[in-house]
Amino acid sequence: MIQKILIANRGEIACRVIRTARKLGYRTVAVFSEADAQAPHVALADEAVCIGPAAAAESYLKVDALLAACRQTGANALHPGYGFLSENADFAQACADAGVVFIGPSPEAIRVMGDKAGAKRAMLEAGVPCAPGYLGDQQDDATLTEQAERLGYPLLVKAVSGGGGRGMRLVHEKAELAQAITSARREAQNAFGDGTLMLERLILDGRHIEIQVFADAHGNAVFIGERDCTAQRRRQKVIEESPSPVVSPAMRERMGRDAVLAAQAIGYRGAGTIEYIVDQDLNHYFLEMNTRLQVEHPVTEMVSGFDLVEWQLRVAEGQPLPVKQEDITLSGHAIEARLYAEDPYAGFAPQTGPVQWWRPQQALFEGVRIDDGIREGGEVTPHYDPMVAKLIVHGRDRADAIRRLIATLDDTPLLGLRQNARFLRELVDHERFRAGTLTTTLIDQWLTDGEPLLQRPVASDEAWLMAGALFAARQQGARHAPQLLRADSVTAWDIPLQQDAVKRTLRVQTASGPAEAGAYRVALSPTDTPHTLRVLAQDAERGEASIAHNGVQRRVRAVWLRAGNDEQLHLVIDAAVFVFSEVSAWPNQGSAHDPSRAIAPVAGTVTQVLVKPGDAVTEGQPLLSIEAMKMEMWLNAQAPGVVKAVHAQPGEQVQAKALLIDIELTKED
Repeated sequence: MIQKILIANRGEIACRVIRTARKLGYRTVAVFSEADAQAPHVALADEAVCIGPAAAAESYLKVDALLAACRQTGANALHPGYGFLSENADFAQACADAGVVFIGPSPEAIRVMGDKAGAKRAMLEAGVPCAPGYLGDQQDDATLTEQAERLGYPLLVKAVSGGGGRGMRLVHEKAELAQAITSARREAQNAFGDGTLMLERLILDGRHIEIQVFADAHGNAVFIGERDCTAQRRRQKVIEESPSPVVSPAMRERMGRDAVLAAQAIGYRGAGTIEYIVDQDLNHYFLEMNTRLQVEHPVTEMVSGFDLVEWQLRVAEGQPLPVKQEDITLSGHAIEARLYAEDPYAGFAPQTGPVQWWRPQQALFEGVRIDDGIREGGEVTPHYDPMVAKLIVHGRDRADAIRRLIATLDDTPLLGLRQNARFLRELVDHERFRAGTLTTTLIDQWLTDGEPLLQRPVASDEAWLMAGALFAARQQGARHAPQLLRADSVTAWDIPLQQDAVKRTLRVQTASGPAEAGAYRVALSPTDTPHTLRVLAQDAERGEASIAHNGVQRRVRAVWLRAGNDEQLHLVIDAAVFVFSEVSAWPNQGSAHDPSRAIAPVAGTVTQVLVKPGDAVTEGQPLLSIEAMKMEMWLNAQAPGVVKAVHAQPGEQVQAKALLIDIELTKED
């Protein structure tokens, strides 16, 4: 019998497992790296053990440290969550050898499905449809190139181990193949210790649909509907929903039946997911099996009413599944949005930094669930995945769920670093999403095509006016502060504001009419016609303000946060965050872009350096790459010149904004 459970993971999934374990009366143990000492999952568990430095390879991926923590705390069961070691057969075997219950499938099942090429061979033998591909042992570049020519383009180069989009490259034509093979092999070797690759014909305009399966040790196996995970960028899921807008009851039955067949073919036990690619004719092809709980499992829980982690714990104890296939019914529609610390308007570059404002409890209404692993006052570091929370909603139907998700994104701002909430909001409201006609590659295509959805939102005139009124009210309330030089008798003054790179000087007057108490006349420039705005109320605790403008009272999310010695206004409008600050009279001269200096965009690990001192470079030429938060980013030369100095080497950890390469620019004639 399970007595105490160690959760070999971090972030939101560790918190989520701990909550269900506590509901069932189990004691829990959290593990944490030095970077996660103050993380929420540490405080949530009954006990916690530090297992090493920040790097995952020295902590969360260290089998000996995890099993030592089990011995130290008396934990006789281990839940791996997802990612990290959750699909590592050797780890599952090590748990069994140590007498620790691994809450997941057997090492043999993980091993079969962990080899994607071997898994496809097993599925073909079981009669499960698979997409055409190359699954051979010959891994030299010549063989892979020959097989790619046989399959035709476009195709996918995929690591046979691991998942989550790592070690996967999309190849449109032969000219891209060599670099894709090299890059995928290197990333797979670094992430999974196995650089073996397979090739797979890309199903054009396909949809990614998966089936949740569950099996016990008594021969019972069921499927619990499907999840549509078609909304992806760079092979990473962004939005998941259940049911799929394109799956009929008959199609669901066919896919579910094949999924159960796949699980039974390998003697599976526990929670698993069969992933399919579905073509335009709605034919489904096996992609892979994830032998763990999925990130998107909450949407299945929302439409089924089941707690899948509870099922995992009960099956791990040897109990039978609580229901038969005929007992399973699905109700309503659920959508999950992944909140990432990334900038969608800069190629989805990962972001790191402090979490200055995060209060999801303010958006928790009926039908809304938020799974998170961050806290206000904490920090998002470059060491782990950029996903920081999941916003899950349930509605009577799909339109209802979309509406609720938009409202939840509006009401759950993450402030302090750039994130993708506005992008998620616009994506679920996009005509292609509403019509259910997205494909797995459409968002990447939008990146190339310049889709407006991927252009950074611009603060409207109304946003500037509201910011001006709020700054004026702030100054009125702090008029005796030492830094405020305006005398009390001055009733009109200028406020120079900046939002991103835009600067505007607003002319503000205190309204003096008998019915204008608390009102300001704000003009977008000293010569424009002023607008009358009244700040009716401000709630610092909830980060809200009520402003009357043009006869309409509007509640807005307005949070004041300190930046150095100054306070900045974070105005949240339709999930977009606009940060306003007063323009300093002494601007930072070093803030301008300098093409002679290649600067690290984020903290991370240098993976490749392609130039050396003395090399001539042209504009756009790749210089080096940095890996951070599951993403490889390239720095390119911004202007022609000659490399003067290289300040980083492959394998070196660098901080954000670190100088990496100096370039002497070529003088124009």
